[in-house]
Amino acid sequence: MDQDEILLDAEERMEKAAQIFHDQLKGLRTGRATPGLVDTIRVEYYGSPTPLKQLATISVPEPQQIVIRPFDASSISDITKAIQASDVGLAPNSDGRLIRLNVPPLSTERRRQLVSRVKEFAEEARISIRNIRRDANKHADQSQKGKILTEDERDQTKDKVQELTKKFENQVNNAASEKEKDVMEE
Repeated sequence: MDQDEILLDAEERMEKAAQIFHDQLKGLRTGRATPGLVDTIRVEYYGSPTPLKQLATISVPEPQQIVIRPFDASSISDITKAIQASDVGLAPNSDGRLIRLNVPPLSTERRRQLVSRVKEFAEEARISIRNIRRDANKHADQSQKGKILTEDERDQTKDKVQELTKKFENQVNNAASEKEKDVMEE
């Protein structure tokens, strides 16, 4: 692999690791209702797991309530079952046309648990990013041994990979601290 291929591959993989982390944060419940809480729920619909956002419109009419309006009214029971089976921890209320989810305020103990969960997710993301850095550095060393890169180019590549690592770790750290503040706010 030449220098550009190594850097491009590392950047794409680090971007994916950061995106996965951001998606995990969306699924964490704060004291406020957001569509992100239920976006990732998969509903068994006609025999195949389908993302909830493809089966219904999800809105937040009030800060403590999520309303799910299915496109097909016959799917309400399937959606209700999927919400109950998920780890969202919300009880669905259905009136036959739409489903309401009331988001209760969080206790201080639950907030602390969520903050520790955010820290776990952040650490997993940082570990992924560092593993990608290790792989990219290994490719640079192999390319130098295979006479594709000179020693100077290898060192340049490693420096650029380190810059990418810092950039994406900072993104993860910033997102984690924002989410922690969000969770701890009353």
